[in-house]
Amino acid sequence: MSVQFATTALNTRIAFLVELATRLHKYGAASPRLEMAIAGSAQRIGLSAEVWSSPTAIIISFADLAHGDEGRLAQVTQVIRLLPGDVNLDKLCRADEIADRVIAGELDLREGFRLLRTLELPDTRLQQAGVIASYGLSAGAIAALFLHSSWVDLLVAALVGVIIGSITILAGTRPRLAVASDAICAMVATTVAIVFSAFVVPLAIKSVILAGLIVLVPGMSLTTAVREISSQHLVSGMARMGGAMSTLLKLTFGTVAATQICALFDIEARDFTLPALPQWVDYPALLVAAVAFAMLFRAAWRDWPVVIVAVIIGYFATRLGGEISPHLSGAPFGVFLGGFVLSAIANGYARYWGRPGAVVREPGILLLVPGSVGFRSVSYLLERNATLGFDTGLLLVTILISLVAGLMFGELLIAPRRSL
Repeated sequence: MSVQFATTALNTRIAFLVELATRLHKYGAASPRLEMAIAGSAQRIGLSAEVWSSPTAIIISFADLAHGDEGRLAQVTQVIRLLPGDVNLDKLCRADEIADRVIAGELDLREGFRLLRTLELPDTRLQQAGVIASYGLSAGAIAALFLHSSWVDLLVAALVGVIIGSITILAGTRPRLAVASDAICAMVATTVAIVFSAFVVPLAIKSVILAGLIVLVPGMSLTTAVREISSQHLVSGMARMGGAMSTLLKLTFGTVAATQICALFDIEARDFTLPALPQWVDYPALLVAAVAFAMLFRAAWRDWPVVIVAVIIGYFATRLGGEISPHLSGAPFGVFLGGFVLSAIANGYARYWGRPGAVVREPGILLLVPGSVGFRSVSYLLERNATLGFDTGLLLVTILISLVAGLMFGELLIAPRRSL
């Protein structure tokens, strides 16, 4: 610990660490990584910190290392109640940079605290428009990449994505709407698809609805939950798993409710599969998906090339793994390979460029996470098709385990130097 921190008041050091923990949680840091980051930062400024993080709260006990055992006995405990965070790569990187500059002595703790507070500024209209556009682009790209839909399906899915993105932005400032936004989005997506199919052009209804809702499907939350459980962060992992399952149920309820409402008014969808897109569309669709994810995760402009390359590498690694190892269950092995490669690259990026590996890891695995499989599993169960529901649920578990195993083995190949 430097002399600078030794002469700084205990309350000032605690306030800085609490603000840092709050920012990291709000901008999408997983519980194990947040705990390591705060504990490491605390030690660098002369404190001992015992950190417990969950999706909705952080509890930190601080003790002053300068006072030895007596300092450990006189602990100060802070309890912070928070809403679940969303990944914001730009602000996550900026918070990490501020912490590094404070620890290096380039900023004092009060200035670091002030800079962390400035990150709280709300999104501008341009940033909100970018998020809405990312929903539409993501929906269209997924329709082309994985669902092999027609041009009409792709365009309707993109339109549904834009509508859902607009509802999500509105829900950000309206707590009552936010609680039911998942179900409302599913109802709107299903209604738009059915009405469009009934009166304009036939659609592959399930593919369009799934592509439109893909950003809301909690594949990333399910993956993070399994990672936390496997890391023995049981409370956080189970809480996150419960939240993900709740989201799946709300999305599925919304689609079922909209279907019943349309049937009540005798609006029947023409569910036909139109000619699929040509194979070459996969490549521009992949590029569009990569750009959409950079916008969705609010990456800084300087990180866009990294995000785009990460998404492309993750997709091709997964595809390669599925093609060369059909005897190893194809898709699960491909997901394992994709997670392995991305985890290693993310740690290498963090090690040699000194920036959070989340810039590579979070958007890179988005095409790998099995959110759509979970949505289909719950949908089959609500349709009372137990056989397909349980079979799809088993596939969900298999893919989740494969992805988490790949991420963990990737960290063994290249050990991370940074918590984030």
